[in-house]
Amino acid sequence: MMVKPSCASLSIQGIDPARLPRHVAIIMDGNGRWAQGRGFERIYGHRRGKDSVKAIVEMSREIGIQYLSLYAFSEENWGRPAAEVKALMRLLKRYLTTELDRMMKNDVRLLVIGNVKKLPADVQKALKVSVETTRRNKGLTVTLALSYSAREEIAAAVRTIAKQVERGELVPEEISEATIAQSLGTAGIPDPDLLIRTSGEVRLSNFLLWQVAYTEIYITETLWPDFREAEFLEALRQFQARERRFGRVVDGRADQARLRAAN
Repeated sequence: MMVKPSCASLSIQGIDPARLPRHVAIIMDGNGRWAQGRGFERIYGHRRGKDSVKAIVEMSREIGIQYLSLYAFSEENWGRPAAEVKALMRLLKRYLTTELDRMMKNDVRLLVIGNVKKLPADVQKALKVSVETTRRNKGLTVTLALSYSAREEIAAAVRTIAKQVERGELVPEEISEATIAQSLGTAGIPDPDLLIRTSGEVRLSNFLLWQVAYTEIYITETLWPDFREAEFLEALRQFQARERRFGRVVDGRADQARLRAAN
């Protein structure tokens, strides 16, 4: 059982508790390679990766991160071998079933984004039960991206807005960034402050393309089954070492920039 980190213990580890990211998103990559590198079938890596999910969800809850989004299964993942996909669906259902009590105990709210209707009926049912049961929890919001495609999410938002215009509920001139954001699956959730990708791959893989416009990105060579508390803390340290400017010059640097330009 993990001991709840105190503000003092976080500070000792080089992390300012007052500057934690509000929302962390993770592309959980490398399960299959982790297993194959050890002579196992790919699904064994996914089983071990489930333990990393538990560890990071629990730690996020304990240290005070408010939102955690996990890329669990992409739309493109349906193209994997049928046996692997079937095993992944069984693993997902088992996770939802066995973790529900823990989510309630730890005040975790579960949400899901993606084309859920493509999931097996029993998985859809388990998701519905978990989402409904945890909907009043306030400690940590965990969003699972399942059968998810960011491009399709944006296209669906455009279709929703087009129908509003067609019905006369909206005029094109009123369409703003906020209009689009409110039409996405993540409506009501703040954009990620930090995006972590494991396994060393340097790409977004069609994940939260709209939402990560100004997100800090952290890439680690660690494969997801090996990504636990220590690796998570290192990502948070790296995040806090960066200056987030959102395209602006801050902290008096505007004058310095003008002086450099003049010279």
